[in-house]
Amino acid sequence: MRADNTRHIIAAARQRRELTRAKAVQALRVLDAKGVPVTFDAVAAAAGVSRSWLYAQPDIRTEIERLRSVSGRAPATPVPSRQRSSDASLLRRLEAANQRIRQLTEENRVLRTQLAQALGERRAAANRETAAARTASRRNSVTINS
Repeated sequence: MRADNTRHIIAAARQRRELTRAKAVQALRVLDAKGVPVTFDAVAAAAGVSRSWLYAQPDIRTEIERLRSVSGRAPATPVPSRQRSSDASLLRRLEAANQRIRQLTEENRVLRTQLAQALGERRAAANRETAAARTASRRNSVTINS
């Protein structure tokens, strides 16, 4: 009769499970510390586990979702601080944009006035042509009295 090796198999499976969980938790911590967006793909790649395994672990899944919502939609490559716009630079850009908006608003006002003028002249010309055509047709018509 063979020896019962199930306790060894169970112990090995338990150890493998704990090691896998530790790798996933460590990957979460490292990604979060680096400021990298925490996603199931990123954690799976860093820990060397499958995404489906991560989804099957309720506590790890909850932590990934929490970190993902906290970080929001951060850019994949953060902008270095020396390349970020200063407050003064942003203020100048805002002032330039507001100036351009005022310019375009005035230009639109002028164009609308010109368009209204042109449409008015076109309508007046059409009305004159219609009136002239009516007058000409009256002159050419013959009235028969009985």
